[in-house]
Amino acid sequence: MSKQGILQLFRPAHKVPQTIWSSDRPLNVRPKLSTILALVSGLWIFGTGEAILIGAGIGVSPWTVLAQGISEQTSFTVGLSTFIVGVLVLFLWIPLRETPGIGTISNIVLISLAIDVMEPFIPEQTNLFPQLIQSLIGIIFVAIGSAFYLTANLGPGPRDGWMTGIQKRTDWPIGRVRAGIEISVLSIGTFLGGIFGIGTIMFAIGIGPILAICLGFVKKWSI
Repeated sequence: MSKQGILQLFRPAHKVPQTIWSSDRPLNVRPKLSTILALVSGLWIFGTGEAILIGAGIGVSPWTVLAQGISEQTSFTVGLSTFIVGVLVLFLWIPLRETPGIGTISNIVLISLAIDVMEPFIPEQTNLFPQLIQSLIGIIFVAIGSAFYLTANLGPGPRDGWMTGIQKRTDWPIGRVRAGIEISVLSIGTFLGGIFGIGTIMFAIGIGPILAICLGFVKKWSI
């Protein structure tokens, strides 16, 4: 493959693409089988990525830091804590008048379940280099899962819906809303005992670009 071909292969997408499995509307209550498969597989891969990050032991995504913190303060697993956080955030949609879709509910259930099911099979690393490699693999898994889940177009996850709902009601810039939520969640999670470390910083820096590349791959693959 030529250099131009390689660059084209890794060209990031600028927005969530329309694919052969994409639903024509987020609130579709009778989606195609291919749409359901993309949604379910994407969310399971996403949850597996979170489990891989947990096993690396040097920090996870901000929302999982919160789930870890809750887990540290209770007898709950990280997966169950993730589920509880998702449900609580969904209640915050009510004053924002947002409407959940199949993807919203599936997000809460499947990511939480995948974390608890997959975590026992993930090796726990103790040396820095393997921890960094495993963290990178976890971020890539989350990005791949996100690409399939987002292109299914069956409604936002509870956290993303909360973010967009706040933006619509306040007209604040979406970047500031996202940053404010992530910093608040990370601060609370760290205070409760969640792990904030190099992996968290890697996630914050890497998830956007890697997700854009994965969306580009999905777009080319689905044509």
